[in-house]
Amino acid sequence: MTQRIVIAITGASGSIYGVRLLEALREEPDVESHLVVSRPGLLNVSVELDMDRAQLESLADVVYSDRDIGASVASGSFRTDGMIVAPCSMKSLAAIATGLTDTLVTRAADVALKERRRVVLMVRESPLHLVHLRNMTTVTELGGIVFPPVPAFYANLENIDAMVDQTVGRVLDLFGIDTPPLRRWQGIRARERSA
Repeated sequence: MTQRIVIAITGASGSIYGVRLLEALREEPDVESHLVVSRPGLLNVSVELDMDRAQLESLADVVYSDRDIGASVASGSFRTDGMIVAPCSMKSLAAIATGLTDTLVTRAADVALKERRRVVLMVRESPLHLVHLRNMTTVTELGGIVFPPVPAFYANLENIDAMVDQTVGRVLDLFGIDTPPLRRWQGIRARERSA
């Protein structure tokens, strides 16, 4: 059975995570990706990755406008396996935490939460103030997963691309999708034997 996963890219720095998620899902024959990008998210994709809208949208199976509140992913009757917001801006986090559903990104997240589907927010901000932390707590209490893209230094990754792939692999693990670049911890003894 085909999995449907909604990917949203919002206006925080780190648009590479959303793009790499889409690329990883293209390698999965039994996964259908549904993409929603906010206007600030599209701006960041352009600035950070020198990628235009057509290039970005070509990575997804289905694409929606963030203004299309009548899209299929805005309804709980449209079955998905959940949603990943990568990266998740503090504005998007706040809207999701408070149920403000004035865009398709926030409406789709709200729907996934109310249907008890997996919602993963790759929040990107530093340092964090109390409102950010409270919004993260609220989303967690609602059943969402707050997943800041923190580098896995224990994996001894060679470069930034490997760090991004490691994080993407860990996020997709939450949906039962195993990606080849993910380096799984085998314990200190196994690491010493391989050295």
